[in-house]
Amino acid sequence: MTQSDDNAPVQSQELARVNRRTAWKLGGVFVLMFGFSFALIPLYDLLCEVTGLGGNTGVVNAAELDGQVDTSRTVKVQFLATANSRIPWEFAPDQDDQRVNPGQVYAATYTATNTSSSEVVGQAIPKVSPPQASKYFSKTECFCFRNQTLKPGETKVMPIRFVLDRALPDRIKSVTLSYTFFRVDGVKS
Repeated sequence: MTQSDDNAPVQSQELARVNRRTAWKLGGVFVLMFGFSFALIPLYDLLCEVTGLGGNTGVVNAAELDGQVDTSRTVKVQFLATANSRIPWEFAPDQDDQRVNPGQVYAATYTATNTSSSEVVGQAIPKVSPPQASKYFSKTECFCFRNQTLKPGETKVMPIRFVLDRALPDRIKSVTLSYTFFRVDGVKS
């Protein structure tokens, strides 16, 4: 028997041990990556909430408001609407803008019409600009809180109630509230 023949079982065992260790490491990396992919959305939402990036609005219970209104200034709130190309809806605000006092609750409406020959479910996603203002823009009621279903040819007026926080920086004189409606396939509202 030669020297290399004597080492073959030892080398084979060593190679198997290294392969097992590598497989465990790769499995651990896979599990971490899989878990991280589920954590990305909540982490992004938290980042947007803390920094005001992303233009997402807040939600507040009307009963929690202190009723104090800053009548010393007004802010122009502009309303915009877009229907994503996959949703066969006409969608628009019922007014272009409002002058508001921070701390007071205001109402606005949007109107959507289903122009297709079938029932369509949609979800509205709000954005506020400038992004810094999103931390100070809250809704007490909004059609964006749930999916909206429109029958063929149906038109629906959809309300929103909102408030600008009195802590809104004085340098922000105008805020734009924009909604984009997306089609939600296979979901009932």
